[in-house]
Amino acid sequence: MLKAKKILINEFHLKDLGYDFMGYSLQKDDIFTFHHLIVQAKRGGAASMDNGAILCGKTSHPYIHLVEKIDRKTFMEITKEILEMKRKMSLDIINLKNINELLCMFEEKYSDEENDVGALIIKPEYKIRIFNTQK
Repeated sequence: MLKAKKILINEFHLKDLGYDFMGYSLQKDDIFTFHHLIVQAKRGGAASMDNGAILCGKTSHPYIHLVEKIDRKTFMEITKEILEMKRKMSLDIINLKNINELLCMFEEKYSDEENDVGALIIKPEYKIRIFNTQK
């Protein structure tokens, strides 16, 4: 396991909380993954404390990359909320609710969008967040 990943999991008590930096619960057969927050890995970004956040590998991590690809503004707003929690050294409920609201707006806007093979781009599991009341 990456050293920064392990430290972030421990410092933010993610195993105790049971959810990640976007408010997704870790499900059976899933793992916490390291998300390059500021500088992407493909652009040479380090797997460091300053450049990372922990996301769930089957839900929030692929979802944030989908958001990034389709709606850069929403992606940047979510990143801003995550950075604020990192600054606070706490997964703050207000920030998590703000992230949920941003994702709800994204979902409303793109709910009918399909990928190249005709499947909806927003998978049902992407809508299951601890603070989502609009499931």
